[in-house]
Amino acid sequence: MGLDMYAYTASRDGQYDDWWSGAELDPESNEFENSKLSKPVEISYWRKHPNLHGWMEQLWRKKNLDTASRDQSFNGIELELTREDIDLLEHHVVMGFLPETNGFFFGNSADEYYKEHDLEFVKRARADLFLGLRVFYNSSW
Repeated sequence: MGLDMYAYTASRDGQYDDWWSGAELDPESNEFENSKLSKPVEISYWRKHPNLHGWMEQLWRKKNLDTASRDQSFNGIELELTREDIDLLEHHVVMGFLPETNGFFFGNSADEYYKEHDLEFVKRARADLFLGLRVFYNSSW
């Protein structure tokens, strides 16, 4: 087990979970398919990048001051990222401002290891937002 993190584009909130809940394994292709929904497109994946996850959690708590309880776990929660969020993330990655974050399944800080990957994600997210797509972050441990 460990911290798996991913970003994807989708046309609406909840599409990722809805796609997977209705997906079935095609025995011929050995791939999951859902004939009722288009699959969200994964644009980035990280394995054990705890400080990025901590940054996303802080953003989620800030955006949901009224609804997020203090002891609620930020796991499996979809977070939509705006152009402003992506700009701020880029600044924090470049400046080394991702918050130190610890967790049982999180691993050690991976900021330097993932720095170029994070900046590539920023570029991809900006392009997708420019095209009118919606960008989301989610995680699982």
